[in-house]
Amino acid sequence: MKTTLRFAFALLALCPMLPASDANLARQTDAIFAALKSKNAPGAAVMVLRKGQAVFEHGYGVTDLRTRRPIDAHTNFRLASVTKQFTAMSVMLLVHDGKLRYDERLTDVFPDFPEYGRAITIRHLLNHTSGLPDYEDLMSPQDADVSPDRLVQIQDREVLELLKRQKSTLFAPGSQWRYSNSGYVVLGLVVNKVSGESFGQFLHDRIFSPLGMRNTLAYEKRKNEVSNRAFGYTHNATGWKETDQSPTSATLGDGGVYSSLADLAKWDGALRNHTLVSEVEMQAATTPVAVPGAGPEEPDGQAAQYGFGWFLNPYKGYRRMWHYGETVGFRTSIQRFVDDDVTVIVLCNRADLEARELALKVADLYLPGKPSGQ
Repeated sequence: MKTTLRFAFALLALCPMLPASDANLARQTDAIFAALKSKNAPGAAVMVLRKGQAVFEHGYGVTDLRTRRPIDAHTNFRLASVTKQFTAMSVMLLVHDGKLRYDERLTDVFPDFPEYGRAITIRHLLNHTSGLPDYEDLMSPQDADVSPDRLVQIQDREVLELLKRQKSTLFAPGSQWRYSNSGYVVLGLVVNKVSGESFGQFLHDRIFSPLGMRNTLAYEKRKNEVSNRAFGYTHNATGWKETDQSPTSATLGDGGVYSSLADLAKWDGALRNHTLVSEVEMQAATTPVAVPGAGPEEPDGQAAQYGFGWFLNPYKGYRRMWHYGETVGFRTSIQRFVDDDVTVIVLCNRADLEARELALKVADLYLPGKPSGQ
């Protein structure tokens, strides 16, 4: 009850403690999400961090339509592709340990992988220039309306087997950029093979536990449980339909992590303070990949930049690291404006929202009037 009350009145409690300008910003931020205030609909969790401190933190809507528990800072959402930054960090930690190299070839890690994998490096996988086809395009069709108890979900090892059946990549590795969930599933398997631990255990031991992210995990059905879990929903003509899982929801490295605002604030702090890897080591992740052919694109098709698990193109002149996630019933986004020390996180458990656009609307309120570098 104390937790529920604390977050039900989070905005009211926060504003008197803030300077007048910040209290006004909090009210403006709350107004962006006003339509999501409900005791009977899924919603979102929103956080703004400035210099590592939460200046806005609020939940809207409910975690699920069975318990109708209010969303709060400890509600765990499926991050979808926001997971990729954790996968990338796992690989970076193995490089830090001297157990892996960015120029190591896929066939070095998996000797039984077809010959075409000899041209694919770990770096290609990290920055989406491997040319691997997306496994979703290789899967057999499945009825989208199949009941949850009959849902067949592809596993990481099955993704690898699908890729082994292919004869070549979509393009020469390193020659183009094409977003590849397959690449990040494979990276999760690389972490497993090189470390000798399951991918989920490695995440726990090397990232989540050291940072105090106690409720963040790579979800594996029947192997672990998500506490304070939000379930995903889609709205149709008859109302809200739970669309929490799909045939591709069981893979890990590309989108299997669940986390909350409270834990992601700790992750943001680790990135700010270079807790896991040094600032020099982190430069590999924050250096945009350059390709001679087609380059990175945002979801709307605009030109972008990409590093290891992060988009890197600026916003209105502000330097940033960012990513978004989309899967059935969930929309997520993290926007880190590194020079201005502002981070915006939006986690949604409904498919009718654009978390990236909402996060940028919030960022417009909190970023200084003069863009970085101008």
